[in-house]
Amino acid sequence: MLRKSDVEALSILCPSFPSPPPPREGEGLKLLRPSPLLLWVRLVTALFPRLELGRTSPSPLWGGGWGGAFVIGQARGGDFSSRTREGLVMQFGAPDFAADLARALDALGGVRVDIPVIQPAEPFLDMAGEDLRRRIFLTESETGESLCLRPEFTIPVCTAHIAENVGTPRRYGYLGQVFRQRRDGANEFFQAGVEDLGEPDEAAADARALSDARGLIAGFAPAADLSIILGDQAVFEAVVAGLGLPAGWQKRLIHAFGNEQALGAMIAKLASPEAAAVPDASVAGFLANGDVAGLEAHIEEVMQETGYSTNASRSPAEIAARLISKQTLDSTRLSARSLAALKAFLALDIPLDRAATALSEFARDAGLNISVAQQAFEARLAALKQRGEDLGSIRWRAAFGRPLDYYTGMVFEISASAENLVLAGGGRYDRMMTLLGAQEPIPAVGFSLWLDRIETVRAGR
Repeated sequence: MLRKSDVEALSILCPSFPSPPPPREGEGLKLLRPSPLLLWVRLVTALFPRLELGRTSPSPLWGGGWGGAFVIGQARGGDFSSRTREGLVMQFGAPDFAADLARALDALGGVRVDIPVIQPAEPFLDMAGEDLRRRIFLTESETGESLCLRPEFTIPVCTAHIAENVGTPRRYGYLGQVFRQRRDGANEFFQAGVEDLGEPDEAAADARALSDARGLIAGFAPAADLSIILGDQAVFEAVVAGLGLPAGWQKRLIHAFGNEQALGAMIAKLASPEAAAVPDASVAGFLANGDVAGLEAHIEEVMQETGYSTNASRSPAEIAARLISKQTLDSTRLSARSLAALKAFLALDIPLDRAATALSEFARDAGLNISVAQQAFEARLAALKQRGEDLGSIRWRAAFGRPLDYYTGMVFEISASAENLVLAGGGRYDRMMTLLGAQEPIPAVGFSLWLDRIETVRAGR
């Protein structure tokens, strides 16, 4: 139960929270010791009289409770975002340029949104990729639901967009804290960014995302010597498909895209018979003879002997199918020509203004038909030129990907060369919207900025 002084504190922290009612006539105020919450609020407001505390979004979906990212301005449109009120709210620990950045995001035309800090963990565990999965802060609700502290904004912004059934095209902006373990830096830090959903001109949307990210960083870290690297998962997928590998191997390679060590290990396995795993002796004979029925019977016998069969998550037939598939993949080898083509593609690392020619020459020399991916690649180059971007200053690296599983097309990072710090990253993630529950495919692209790293560059540290 809240004490009256708690209510007073809440009314200071949250303008939409009702102030404590005045005493009724003839009833004196009870002189209770102020709560720790009220004392804390009074101390902060006394020390920092210009600091505005509070939440500005009453929307339940967009963090109407306490703990979400703070709204960064007035939303437009007749949907959930229009329920926010005008105002910039400063969070403790936010860089001093955060309010100016919020206004710069506003100028890009996005609807500003507020995302709760506590999120269902399942979407992140399913779609964010191994690199992010192992760094998420997990917890559990009293009902056993897996929850996490918000590790990034893209997935919850898309989930909320789908839940509200908002029309597209739609652009969202955000600024707030994210929480995940990092090798360098604090485990809670500020990010800002844009998610662009449903824009049918994908080349133009890709170009705008990269151009806006570069423009924001150039504006807030003008002294930084920026380097931009761009990759394209769709082109890589087209090359892998053109090599004629089994679907299972294509999936493995695509999953490893962007992880040079994992990708190198898989290519070595495709090149060398010695790299193939030796099956367990108890099943090797069934696999060698293609005896599916015998393998299923053997697996069922083992399951019964171990008492595992009654609670097994997979049936003997499913386990046998997985073993056969794994054996088939392990025995698959690339021809010398195909292996050389894959290595030649991954070695491409050139300025973007020469990338279209290099990609065309590669496809011709390798005998691969990747025309659909080439056309999309060239359309993006044209869109970047139209926005005035210097393609010669951007580098295309064919092997470059980002460590998040949901990307499907262009990916990019913008770094401060001297400090070797990634300041922004983004890309296209078309498939994710359907996986999150959208009834129809929704093209999507976005980017995020790391505010603590931008602050480091601004300070010259």
